[in-house]
Amino acid sequence: MTSSHEGPDNKIPVAVLGATGSVGQRFAALLADHPWFEVKVLAASERSAGRPYREAVRWVQQTPLPASLAEMPIAPCQPGAARGCRLAFSSLDDNVAGALEAEFAAAGFLVVSNAKNHRMHPQVPLLVPEINAGHLDLATRQDFGPGKILANPNCSTIGLVLALKPLVDAFGVEQAQVFTMQALSGAGVPGVPGMQVPDNIIPLISGEEQKIESESRKILGSLAADGIRDHDLTVSAQCNRVAVSDGHTGCVSVKLASKATPEEVIEAWRSFEGEPQRLGLPSAPVPPIHYLDEPDAPQPRIHRDLGGGMAISVGRLRECPLLDYKFVTLSHNTVRGAAGGAILVAELAVERGWVERPPGAGS
Repeated sequence: MTSSHEGPDNKIPVAVLGATGSVGQRFAALLADHPWFEVKVLAASERSAGRPYREAVRWVQQTPLPASLAEMPIAPCQPGAARGCRLAFSSLDDNVAGALEAEFAAAGFLVVSNAKNHRMHPQVPLLVPEINAGHLDLATRQDFGPGKILANPNCSTIGLVLALKPLVDAFGVEQAQVFTMQALSGAGVPGVPGMQVPDNIIPLISGEEQKIESESRKILGSLAADGIRDHDLTVSAQCNRVAVSDGHTGCVSVKLASKATPEEVIEAWRSFEGEPQRLGLPSAPVPPIHYLDEPDAPQPRIHRDLGGGMAISVGRLRECPLLDYKFVTLSHNTVRGAAGGAILVAELAVERGWVERPPGAGS
C-alpha cells in the first residue's frame, strides 16, 4: 500500500485545468492539503492568464480559498505551461475539453477528466474505483499519444451506480428507474438564473438523462478483449433541477434478477467495499455507502457531507408495486460526483503505478 507523502518535495506535482469554475474550485480546495498531490499549476482561459488566482476566480465554495494557492498566477491551458507536472485534473468546459484533453495526453500527461467528452470513448475507462477498478487497464489501448485519459462519470450517475453495484453483485439487477432532484451547484458558475430558482422545479437538465442511462451500463459492464461490454440492465432516468445548494437525490426503483429480503438488500449495502477501501486510498470513504434507518433520510442538508462528501447515503427501502424495491439515494455532486471522485481515480492510478512517484515518496 502506498504510504502518505511526508513533505512537498515528495508529492506528485499536478495541474488543474479550468481552475476558476465551480468544479475547478472544488479541485483546488480538495488538493490544497492532499497527502500525495501538490498543485503546481492552475490553468484557465486566456483572459485569466497571468492574474493571481484570488483575482481571477469568483470563489463560491463554503470553505475559504486556500492561502497556498491565492497568489498563484493563472497559466494558459497549454501543455507547455504545465511542464513538470505528471498529472492534470480537467474541469474544462465541454466546449473545449475534448481537444484540450487530447492535446495534454499527446504531450504525455495522465489526464483525469470530469468533462463528458471522452466518457463513452471505447478506449477510455469510465471509473468509479469501488465498482470497476479493473477497467483502468482499458487505457493501455489508447492512441492519444504517450499520455492517457481517464474519465470521471456524470455526477448523478456516480450516486446511482454506487447504490446499484452491491445489488448487482448479490442478486443481479435487470431494470432500474431513477428520478433525480439535482442541486443548483451542478449547473456550474454562474448557474441557473436567479428568477428560475424560487418556488420552482426545472424538469430538464439537458443531456443528463441520456448520460445516466448509457454511463451506468458502461461502468457496471465488464472488460473484454474488444473493450467494455456494457451491462445488460435497462436504466430509465428523469432529471430535475431543484433549489438545493449541494447534493443530488435520486428516487430509485429496481427489478432484481433473484429474490431478496429487505434485510438482505440492506446488508448488501452495509457490507460493501471496493478496491479504494482495501487499498486505504486517501480519499476513499469508509464505509462508501451509509444505509440510514431514519424514516425521512437521506436529506441533502444533513447527509451530503458523510465521509467528507465522498460517501453516498441510501434510505427508505421498501417494496415497489411495479418492480421489486424502491429506495432513495443521495450523493454530494461536486465532491463525490466531480472533483473528489476524480481525485480518487488519480489515487488508484498512482497506486497501480500509472504515475511516476518522486524520490522518497514511498511505496
